[in-house]
Amino acid sequence: MLRITSESAEETDDLLAVEEPLEIRVAWRANGELREKPISVTMRTPGDDFDLAAGFLFTEAVIGSGAEIESIRQWGSPNVVRVSLAEGASIDASKLDRHFYTTSSCGVCGKTSIDAVRVIRCGVPGPSTRISQALVNRLPELLGERQSAFRATGGLHGAALFRPNGELLRVREDIGRHNAVDKAIGSLVREEPESLAGAILMVSSRASFELAQKAIVAGIGVLASVGAPSTLAVDAAREFGLTLLGFVRDGRFNVYAGEVERNLP
Repeated sequence: MLRITSESAEETDDLLAVEEPLEIRVAWRANGELREKPISVTMRTPGDDFDLAAGFLFTEAVIGSGAEIESIRQWGSPNVVRVSLAEGASIDASKLDRHFYTTSSCGVCGKTSIDAVRVIRCGVPGPSTRISQALVNRLPELLGERQSAFRATGGLHGAALFRPNGELLRVREDIGRHNAVDKAIGSLVREEPESLAGAILMVSSRASFELAQKAIVAGIGVLASVGAPSTLAVDAAREFGLTLLGFVRDGRFNVYAGEVERNLP
């Protein structure tokens, strides 16, 4: 590439974020018959693809828990992942007819109606996660310290999950903000599902509706973002008891839903 400054023009190399398509396929048995269907193609940064597949299926309510997954494996290509569901796992095949197509910039592209988007299935809000002002102010630093790929390329989003006491659970990066969230959630769905309830999710992006939806479906208690939330994200957070924080940076933040324990003067 050619790097141009006010003083010079220099031919040099640069590290770029990798972006490749990933097809997610699901196989399951119905009435003794093996069925299989591709349900999503997402533009992602390769790595943690099994977590991404598990997180996507879980946050889109195709599966209800990690226990419904029998196996996840690459299927004929590094860019195809096949999720085989466990015997007896119930699946609503109509949900697979939405023909998911997600780009790296939008987790809900291709869905035909708000009803298809709102897969939220939490009928009653759970207990609120208590979070302090001091912890909120530390979240961007705690996430940024672990965004090694972002520091190298400047082109990846990050998502970090914490316990309510601030202990780090998972960090994942991806060129798509929704993919980073699915990777982080999917890792816990596969390995430590009990830690999702009431967890804190910090993202290096804006808080769009699909991120709020994923947090709510996963039972996460707090969604904090360095950017702004959307109106629909705020509506969903207020309806389902998700604490939603925006513009979390530089020692300040806005509370759009829920409550934060403020520091005493």
